Amino acid sequence: MIPTDKSEPQQVPAPILASNIERDAAARRLQAAFAEHRLTDDEFDKRIRRALTARTTAEFDGLTADLPAAAPALVVTTAHGSKPGRFAVALKSSISRAGRWTVPPRFFSVVYKGSGLLDLRAAELSSAVTTITAVSYKSRTEIVLPPGVRVELGGTGVSAAGETMSAGIAPDAPVVRIKGVAYKGSIEVRTAQGA
Repeated sequence: MIPTDKSEPQQVPAPILASNIERDAAARRLQAAFAEHRLTDDEFDKRIRRALTARTTAEFDGLTADLPAAAPALVVTTAHGSKPGRFAVALKSSISRAGRWTVPPRFFSVVYKGSGLLDLRAAELSSAVTTITAVSYKSRTEIVLPPGVRVELGGTGVSAAGETMSAGIAPDAPVVRIKGVAYKGSIEVRTAQGA
């Protein structure tokens, strides 16, 4: 006689749907790892895209499994009266702001017959509303924004690459306003997931 197991079959728990808060937390953890040079540009772009489109919490596990546990935020003290630089100017040359840097509430970029890169993916926004004014004369300026910010574009010669607009962004998300003027040049704006 073959024994029969009359115990009930094990039920697999249903997947838990991910919230915007959990997506943002995963994105912040990936941004910190990118700023610490733990992830390459390509790895960061792939993982951030997956984090922002995750449907369940289980999808986050693989994205951060090889990263150290999230550390408490560091407090950086600056010299008394010190403020982040507000201007970046390139005359027949190039400018590049990338990695960890503090973006002031108002930032101005002027590129004359050169190229410019403003990469905010690992930058610290010092205000809930950041205004970037960019002038590009016979030049190309590229602005890369972090995920999870509300984007407002204005001016002439400013174009958005990929899905740069703020669809699905939380109402209380930081705002980045980009006002630009491009003459015989371009100002291209994209978000990290549009890479």
